[in-house]
Amino acid sequence: MTHLWLRAESRPNEDRTGITPEGVAALIGKGFTVTVEDSPRRVFATDAYARAGAAIAPQGSWPTAPDDAIVFGLKELPEDGMPLRHRHIMFGHAFKGQPAGQVLLRRFQAGGGTLYDLEYLTDDAGRRLAAFGYWAGYAGAAVSLKAWAAQQGGGICAPIHAYADKDLLLDELRAQLDATGRPRPQALVIGAKGRVGTGAADLLVALGVPVTRWDMAETAHGGPFPEVLVHDLFINAILAQPGAPVFVPASAVAPGRRLTVIGDVACDPTSDFSPIKVYDRTTSWDQPVLRVAEQPPLDVMAIDNLPSMLPRESSEDYAAQLLPVLMQLDRIDEGPWGRAGALFRDHRDRLTQT
Repeated sequence: MTHLWLRAESRPNEDRTGITPEGVAALIGKGFTVTVEDSPRRVFATDAYARAGAAIAPQGSWPTAPDDAIVFGLKELPEDGMPLRHRHIMFGHAFKGQPAGQVLLRRFQAGGGTLYDLEYLTDDAGRRLAAFGYWAGYAGAAVSLKAWAAQQGGGICAPIHAYADKDLLLDELRAQLDATGRPRPQALVIGAKGRVGTGAADLLVALGVPVTRWDMAETAHGGPFPEVLVHDLFINAILAQPGAPVFVPASAVAPGRRLTVIGDVACDPTSDFSPIKVYDRTTSWDQPVLRVAEQPPLDVMAIDNLPSMLPRESSEDYAAQLLPVLMQLDRIDEGPWGRAGALFRDHRDRLTQT
């Protein structure tokens, strides 16, 4: 019998989940055992999971879960160095040479566990089966606009928070943009045909922001891309991966540009493949942007859990995409789970060799 253990997220400002109470009921109906950790922050109440038939466990109790339990969460585990003996489903950010990812892989190596990275659950053609991309783009464009509006008053983007729904976010943003007394900024979205780029463009258009949309055809020549610097706002919506072109070189901090805000939604600044070379660390809800130049200002937004700004919409969307894949966990050595497990073992074994 497959046992799925939904852990409570330990990261601040992380209210999302990868499965709804309705999804839990569907898994139980198929014969799965489901345990859900209590969480006062999760966007769906613990009682709703209990009514769906899940067993409820204390928050943070997953280290004591049975050996055969598959521990499911979204964001990172506590950085306590504990060896990881379970099978874990999560966004690991461990396969592109990230320093923190290497530490995580060593913890799995030490404990004998396995990482099934949600980013690498793919179909036979290599397409991702579930992604938060749309809402990451939507929220990333929102924070980028907040940064631009703050600049118009000589300031820097204030801390952000979650919203009960997207209409509240749109109303607040519209008021902030109108208060600047200036025309809407000119925005460029690269990766505009993907989920992230579509979400970003939808938010921008809803607020009357003119959007230039680029995708593979416009970036196929490999650069340089001086057009980026003649927009007020640039949203990067492509993942860092081998062969990715550089959209913003380190030299872009120099004067003589119109660009003042970069929204790196696909933020992976510690990867060698990052297409944005003017910054080296992610930003946070408390400090949403990193100012990398002063005259004129250049702010980089690189928050890596953006969809949690809209936790209900993003969780419902993602959970609907992921549920059919979770239903296949009883065949974890096959299909998308088998591919994800093989990828982990490959990176684990490379770590052993080094």
